[in-house]
Amino acid sequence: MITKPDRNDVRKRRHQRIRKSLFGTAERPRLNVYRSNKHIYAQLIDDENSVTLASASTVDKEVSLESTSNTAAAEKVGELIAKRALDKGHKNVVFDRGGYLYHGRIKTLADAAREAGLEF
Repeated sequence: MITKPDRNDVRKRRHQRIRKSLFGTAERPRLNVYRSNKHIYAQLIDDENSVTLASASTVDKEVSLESTSNTAAAEKVGELIAKRALDKGHKNVVFDRGGYLYHGRIKTLADAAREAGLEF
């Protein structure tokens, strides 16, 4: 019996297609976003050296919110990852939406990071 792939499998395949053309360097790291049902995570990744340069998520103690699964939480994470990136001297990044549609929490996180000073 042929089973239909679930939504996450489809997202992972989409992410693999996107990652063929996205590459983070030490000068311009990749801003990767992962979204679960309860939380949202963002990382700055240098793909040349396979190193995470900075990260932020709704799990961090600095982000204290009632709900961690809404656009307000994504906005806080976007501001926090931008602040941490700028502190480490990274202003230009490559945005990797992780196979998710550029809508809702992903778009809010990206907009908040741009407003906080990141360029992509």
